[in-house]
Amino acid sequence: MPIVRVALDIPLPTLFDYTVAEGMAVGVGQRVVVPFGRRQIVGVVMERIAATDVPVERIKQVLRVLEDTVPLSAGLLDLLRFCSDYYRYPVGQVVLSALPIRLRFDKPVIAKQEKNFRLTPGGAVLNLDDFPKRKVVQRRILAKLAAQPCNLAQLKSLSATVGKQLKELEGEGWVESYSSAPSLGLPLQGDASITQHTFDSVHTLTDEQQQAVDAVAQTGDYACFLLHGITGSGKTEVYVHLMHRVLQRAGQILLLVPEINLTPQLEGYFRRRFPDVNLISLHSGLSEGERLHNWQQAQNGAAQIVLGTRLSVFAELPGLELIIVDEEHDSSFKQQDGLRYSARDVAIFRASQCGVPIVLGSATPSLESYLNAQSGRYRMLRLTGRALATARLPSMRCININQTVMHHGISENLLREIGQRIARKEQSLLFINRRGYAPVLMCGGCGWLSGCKHCAGKMVLHLSDRRLRCHHCGYQVRVPSACPDCGNADLHPVGSGTQRVESVLQERFPDARILRVDRDSTRNKHAWKTMREQIHANEVDILVGTQMLAKGHDFPELTLVGVLNPDSALYSSDFRAAERLFAQLAQVAGRAGRADKPGEVLIQTAFPDHPLFRALQKHDFEGWAASQLVERQMAGFPPFMYQAMLRAEGRQETEVYAFLDQAHSSAVGLQHAVEILGVVPAALPRRANHIRAQLLIQSAKRKDLQQFLRAWQPLLDGLPAQKLRWSVDVDPLEF
Repeated sequence: MPIVRVALDIPLPTLFDYTVAEGMAVGVGQRVVVPFGRRQIVGVVMERIAATDVPVERIKQVLRVLEDTVPLSAGLLDLLRFCSDYYRYPVGQVVLSALPIRLRFDKPVIAKQEKNFRLTPGGAVLNLDDFPKRKVVQRRILAKLAAQPCNLAQLKSLSATVGKQLKELEGEGWVESYSSAPSLGLPLQGDASITQHTFDSVHTLTDEQQQAVDAVAQTGDYACFLLHGITGSGKTEVYVHLMHRVLQRAGQILLLVPEINLTPQLEGYFRRRFPDVNLISLHSGLSEGERLHNWQQAQNGAAQIVLGTRLSVFAELPGLELIIVDEEHDSSFKQQDGLRYSARDVAIFRASQCGVPIVLGSATPSLESYLNAQSGRYRMLRLTGRALATARLPSMRCININQTVMHHGISENLLREIGQRIARKEQSLLFINRRGYAPVLMCGGCGWLSGCKHCAGKMVLHLSDRRLRCHHCGYQVRVPSACPDCGNADLHPVGSGTQRVESVLQERFPDARILRVDRDSTRNKHAWKTMREQIHANEVDILVGTQMLAKGHDFPELTLVGVLNPDSALYSSDFRAAERLFAQLAQVAGRAGRADKPGEVLIQTAFPDHPLFRALQKHDFEGWAASQLVERQMAGFPPFMYQAMLRAEGRQETEVYAFLDQAHSSAVGLQHAVEILGVVPAALPRRANHIRAQLLIQSAKRKDLQQFLRAWQPLLDGLPAQKLRWSVDVDPLEF
């Protein structure tokens, strides 16, 4: 009987052998239901083999084949095998985690019917000149449907109220809807319905933008381009023109963005530029049904543009011709649990695998990518000027907080500048990367601090609901009326968070329209969309926000950015802290002066002469990056070193350290060309009542590190760790 090897969602680094009954057709990439212990679970067939080392009597049989979806392609399976091997994670869990949740179970998947719209016979003969001119959106819908039938996604590019307007047109008998099942299989190359699309070429490219587009478009095979453009230089416009060229060839495009918050506005922007192109999004904010439907559209080739966060790098794309990674430096592309992969790095491997170009875009590239571009491994494309001729980079200056009057963390200088912007009906942004009212509550009598009883961190004061909250484990309590240690009622907040800054501004500017944007205020599903519309309509005078506001947004009326409390990252034990701070401040500074009004950035700091701030003031990323690379090379840090971190956590400290000590001994015993550091506590040594520690391995050659990890993994699997959680993190970003 034929034998297949199946990937199962099981934490074991192996495939499982099953026989196939006579007459049952099973192909590689198909989902199958198989027995595992007392359960029946879904797996994916990875290969067919002629013989196996497993005794015949122990091999069970495939129960049934799930034929409700197209099998996974050989290319995607190879990509998933690579991720399993490189990131040292069980292959079955890698394969199943890449699928939409509904495909991990054996319930039948019913293809969602596409809802399309067309004119009725009466609508077809309707004269738009006689149609009420006040019904602007309905006139647009009728004009578009007169050219060709459209689905809802294509019509959404006309207006946010399309759904409501369509119902009215249907009620009046001008428009009718009909359903069609999505096609299975990629449309043929050269199909006129695919190659012909509307392209809104509203912007004329600058010389630098045109050179970047031509360089990528003329590449017929794999090449990795680093698009290094200052904030406001028009990187998105380069993306749009590259997409246009790929769409003319009926190819598919994958565009990766770091955060869900950036997908709605980019989706709207690309829909306006390509109104009749099928664009879908893939991110964790979608419902299970939406994600499955969009994933299947990508798989069958119906989706021409796939816009998504890191997980979309595993989307099945049979016609893939271009990959774009926007804000490539962003740490959000690195998964921090389960399969700890970097979506940017996986995208580069996928581009190489498929033989297509990939563009990494950023105003502040990661030092890894920047070094690769300097060495010639990547091709550097530069955008040195802002796209709008009237726009200029904002002026930047530091406010020495030791030499000025401060009002609860905000300097008098900054408050005065905000007042001037309000008078001119311009917008200001205060950036502080800490939500809540204050980082900690303190007793003035005995010095008690609001520590979390489950973690080594402090609980943050959230004054609006009078709670102390731990941002590490989620534990929360009501604010005590007196000190738990000495009974003193003199409890006061120390430091500032977004809520406290908002409170200070409300007191200083009682008539100003203030909007706070952080994870607390945007918790509801449509909150951020509503806020964004308010900002664009100039219905906000002062924005107070965290890193959610730092990147990707274009607010024309925003002319002032104030940065509060950036100093903690200057002398951090994390060697990447300064790199992240420079990128963060450059990004948030880039929100100012993007239109015809000049922008200004004020940074409050106790160290105004620090080299980082000097480089920021000169907008000198190249100089800053060069100095950082020299320091990294001298210290033996990435990108001149490749690293892997073994992390362990458990209830008992002795068990955690015993496991890591044994892991250290086994690593030394292998005698590979790697450097094995000592076992140390994690940066947060206790979280949610679990003791945490780690062991770092590094090597000057990626190949040597990978060979070591392949030899070390079986030894780790054999160590006693019943009460522990442990993981290997390759290319770690957090320490």
